[in-house]
Amino acid sequence: MDWSPDLRKLWKLPEDRLLVEQLRLLYGNVGVSVIPAILLALLLVYALQNDVNYRALMLWCPAVILSKLYAAFDARKRLAGVIAPAQARKLVVNLVVMHAVDGVAWGALAWVALGSTTTTGSIMVLAVLTGILGSSMSLLAPVLPAFFSFSLAVILLATSWLWLSGDSAYRALSLTGLLYAVSLVGQARNSNVAALAAIRLRFENLDLIRAAEDARRTAEYANLAKTKFLAAASHDLRQPIHAQGLFLDVLAHSGLSKHQSDVLNSAQSAWQASSDMLDALLDFSRIEAGVVQPCPLPFDLQGLLNKVENDLAPLADAKGLVYRSRETSVTVDSDASLVEMVLRNLVSNAIRYTAHGGVLVACRRRAQHVQVEVWDTGVGIAAADQQDIFREFHQLGNPERDRNKGLGLGLAIVQGLSTAMNLELSLSSRPGKGSVFRFVLPLTELASPLQAPGLLGTLPKDLRVLVIDDDEAVCSGMVRLLESWGCQCQAASSVKDAIAAARVCAPSIIISDYRLREQQTGAQVISALRAAAGMNLPALIITGDTAPERLREASASGDPLLHKPVKPEQLYQALMRLVV
Repeated sequence: MDWSPDLRKLWKLPEDRLLVEQLRLLYGNVGVSVIPAILLALLLVYALQNDVNYRALMLWCPAVILSKLYAAFDARKRLAGVIAPAQARKLVVNLVVMHAVDGVAWGALAWVALGSTTTTGSIMVLAVLTGILGSSMSLLAPVLPAFFSFSLAVILLATSWLWLSGDSAYRALSLTGLLYAVSLVGQARNSNVAALAAIRLRFENLDLIRAAEDARRTAEYANLAKTKFLAAASHDLRQPIHAQGLFLDVLAHSGLSKHQSDVLNSAQSAWQASSDMLDALLDFSRIEAGVVQPCPLPFDLQGLLNKVENDLAPLADAKGLVYRSRETSVTVDSDASLVEMVLRNLVSNAIRYTAHGGVLVACRRRAQHVQVEVWDTGVGIAAADQQDIFREFHQLGNPERDRNKGLGLGLAIVQGLSTAMNLELSLSSRPGKGSVFRFVLPLTELASPLQAPGLLGTLPKDLRVLVIDDDEAVCSGMVRLLESWGCQCQAASSVKDAIAAARVCAPSIIISDYRLREQQTGAQVISALRAAAGMNLPALIITGDTAPERLREASASGDPLLHKPVKPEQLYQALMRLVV
């Protein structure tokens, strides 16, 4: 007969997973009570035995010891295995029966010893039974039915002997024992409620942890999917835009009419806008990939401010804004190119979100540091949004995703670069009043003025270039551009073709796309060509990949790395550095 459903209804047992934890708690308590109980039983036999009760005590003591040993054996077996929730209620029934037997064994002590021992012995028996009941409350309270069965057996046997003895004092003690049992039941219930609350809290915490872990995994998967999508989309977009830029530059150096030149300028402006957006994606991907390695050197801060103003002031003028940068004579120790990216993104952001007034770039000395500040009179940022604006692709006030407001990566790039350079970045803003972004740079006394980029001379006329790219349009555009610079060019789309071309005419320099067909990389092609030539040929890798792992792989090759779409002047300077 299965009594477990009735038992559950009678005792209002909790749900199975909570009941399992209650059982494990009780089983854990059993072990600590075995040795004290056995020693106590032996001590009682030693102290209470006489000619009258010797045989009864000799039967009682093994019964108590066997009961405790079986309880310990059962507890150890249950704890060593897995307690299934579906098994929990049956185990409660087992515990009720087992501890009822144990209670009968202890309660029988009253019938064995009280009528056949001294007054001192009787006091000892009553004290032991009282203590046994008290200790059982703390040991068995996690599963109330087990405690009730044990205490009921003990108290019924003990009080029945006291009442049936006919002695008024003993009868008073029996009533006192009943009152004591009632108080223990109340304490046991309170203890059970506290233990159950602790178990529930633990499960709630585990559920919260699991939910948080699931949310974290979901966010990581989403972020990974986003990164992979952006990398794939960026690579596929960079290929045609890169080829377009090469062809436009070739076209710019051919004889064009005034109308054709105007159309070409418009096409180049559209190409530049697309290139700038892809560059923002690339900058963000480089930060995510961890390949941004600051190279701090002393440089004149004013030169950098002038460069940014020359590039971005026309954007402010076009919107009718006043652009000002205060003069400074400080020299700072940092990575000039990365600081320029930070400042350029902050100023571009200020111009983009300012409709009236202006933008001010200022510097303030602070002991051994200088604080660079970018002020604007734009829309301002509410305090609740001041953390969110540094998230990638997050834009305020641009629900229609106007491309003139960028991709929402500028401030994410600023924060990423600030972290990479250990710059202290801060923001103060009031809605409708404007904003000020600040970052701090270390001062130094050694000057090394920042040089504006420019062409670094003239390429050798006999420069033989091997171009490796599996995209026909890109390869054709690269060859035509290089030939317009006076280079002798060969083209290949794989390792096999490249080695064959190199045997016909040994190249003096290699330009290779990073990701080729058949899972080959530009680094592998360059390595194979160097091995075939028996010399360390200078090489340049060009990639449209923005996946963090691809960026790390390409950077690890050790060869100079350019990112599509490559501006012709960037390519020219990279070639000059390789041949000088």
